Amino acid sequence: MITVAIIGFGNVGKHLYEAFSISENCEVVAVFSRNQARFQNLTEIPIVPKLDELPEAAVTIIAVADDAIAEVSETLPERNGLVVHTSGNTPIKAIADTHRRGVFYPLQSFSKRPVIFKEIPICLEAEQKDDYEVLASLASKLSDRVFNIDSTTRAQLHLAAVFANNFVNHLYQVSEKLLSKNDLDFSLLQPLIFETAQRLSEMSPSEAQTGPAIRGDEKTIKKQLHLLEGTAFQSLYQQLTESIAQTHGKKL
Repeated sequence: MITVAIIGFGNVGKHLYEAFSISENCEVVAVFSRNQARFQNLTEIPIVPKLDELPEAAVTIIAVADDAIAEVSETLPERNGLVVHTSGNTPIKAIADTHRRGVFYPLQSFSKRPVIFKEIPICLEAEQKDDYEVLASLASKLSDRVFNIDSTTRAQLHLAAVFANNFVNHLYQVSEKLLSKNDLDFSLLQPLIFETAQRLSEMSPSEAQTGPAIRGDEKTIKKQLHLLEGTAFQSLYQQLTESIAQTHGKKL
């Protein structure tokens, strides 16, 4: 039985609590959040009102904003078990060196929607071999995809995730604004979006690339740049077009 304490009850902390609570040979012994209102009507959760009242656990997970990790770890009384954070961009050494340190990073964008942890890569790091084995055992209770990735490499992984997720979602927002100006609904693009995402399970992003930039279709590009005149999106379109063309060795 691996015991777990969770600090933070935002999207990441809540999803981890729910996943561990239904996992075999795992027990969440306590959850702490500075925002106690998050626990309203959640009587089944083992809540502690103060951080210094957090009981011992084999693994204490700090699931808070990146900027708060160091402060929380410094405030946390010295513990016998591991203390880990869930950040992709924060090095392991952000945790105070009074603790046995580690990282437990689920590579997913969490929201209020349910997730299937079995499919989520969990990236681990620890300073000691025995500690890594504890984390690997814990992670394997949630996911079939567990990886040993150090802080330097994990930062690059997080950077790639920002491009693949955050930037792409911003482009969806741009598309939505362009559509709404013409009284068109964003749902018109959803089959295209789903097909593009599903295609990536069968081929590389390079192979899946389509559109006027990779075709060298200057006529279409000029027309669309004209349609974007006077908007902040024109330069974005130009930069992305040039990036696609350069990546695929096209001249425009």
